[in-house]
Amino acid sequence: MNRRDLAAIGFMTFALFLGAGNLIYPPLMAQQAGENWLVAIVGFLLTAVGLPAFTLVVLGRLSSADKLTALLPKWMDRSFWFLVLTTLGPAFVLPRAVTVAYEMGVKPFYSGNGLMVFSALFCALTLWLALKPGKLVDYIGKVMTPALIAMLAVLVIAALVNPLGEPSQAIEIYQQAPTVNGLIQGYMTLDAIAAVAFGWVIIQTIRSKGIEDKKAISYYTIRIAVIYSVLMSLCYLAMGYLGSTSSEIAPSATNGGEILTRYAAGEFGMLGQILLAAITLMACLTTTIGLTNANSEYYKNTYGVTFKVSATVIMVLTAIISNFGLETIIEVSLPAILILCPIAISLIIAMVLIPEKSESNTPTISMSHTVVVCIAALFGTIDALHILGKLPEGITAFCEQWLPLFSSHTSWLLPVFITIFVHKLFNKTMIKNVAVNN
Repeated sequence: MNRRDLAAIGFMTFALFLGAGNLIYPPLMAQQAGENWLVAIVGFLLTAVGLPAFTLVVLGRLSSADKLTALLPKWMDRSFWFLVLTTLGPAFVLPRAVTVAYEMGVKPFYSGNGLMVFSALFCALTLWLALKPGKLVDYIGKVMTPALIAMLAVLVIAALVNPLGEPSQAIEIYQQAPTVNGLIQGYMTLDAIAAVAFGWVIIQTIRSKGIEDKKAISYYTIRIAVIYSVLMSLCYLAMGYLGSTSSEIAPSATNGGEILTRYAAGEFGMLGQILLAAITLMACLTTTIGLTNANSEYYKNTYGVTFKVSATVIMVLTAIISNFGLETIIEVSLPAILILCPIAISLIIAMVLIPEKSESNTPTISMSHTVVVCIAALFGTIDALHILGKLPEGITAFCEQWLPLFSSHTSWLLPVFITIFVHKLFNKTMIKNVAVNN
């Protein structure tokens, strides 16, 4: 693969991840962190960028995204991918992207209710672009992403030349442990699970360049992950800087979108609002194209449904569900994605620490991956209920006292590592016993 194609795929990967949610998370966090914003953003980058990049590297080493679940029972394998891609597709992320695109890209300039018409047009454009998967690198990596980066650069350079304020005093949680809270906020972007879905697109794109050798796919995936990491880190740092200097123009902001809107208007007036609208629309469009492509590739490869039929059904469902409104979509679908994220990360960890060919007893390895998924699902459900405020007070008090990392919403992490450790210890004991008996 030549350098130009490699850079284009790296740019495409950055654009696939860069949805509107990624733009609005860091500004609010940085505003709250105040003078400690840079320390907080370091923690944020470790999980918001590090986890997705690590996921991509592991999937590249497997050379196919579906191999992540190859050791699971078939029903669990199919259920995992169906739930992940449906939640990241028409059930949650796709309608959310359409709705956010409307709220930030159109609504500021239009007083009526045009969501129904907008969602139909936006989904139709997504479908038209997604039905040309072979051109994905050309129109996202070589055209749309450079345009998106250029627009972001205009806003950031203006803020650097003419900052609209100074970092204020950090709120209490960012005074005590800014890096730890940055880590938690980065984890809550849930981009690690998005990386599992985008793995289908990225690996397929690499293969479309005539590369089939497993080592070559792994090599290029690592380089693509590096490009993505650099670009996304720079983007988060830039959005963090905007947020840290926004306390004067957006003192009572409740979300990052409000901060960006006021900052853009403060720098450029109406032209700034148009610029931010264009950035949002472009960011949401690249994400919807990528997720539609990932869903369609899965259904084509797994169930034999044609790419065109899958993409059409997904977009029709997305257009319909988008009209239920952002709050309803989040309320219904967020629990599933909060549970699926620890399962996906646990599978990645298990695939690294218990690789398929690292031991002699494949059934034991298969069982260990199944147990890891069950443990992650159990404790991930507890974390999800805690985040959503649905966990009974008695159980919450018990978990706070006895469950490590519960307050950080990652109580699943230690049990997963213990499960893997027990498996490896058991397997070594079995191998020694076999050697002694022989």
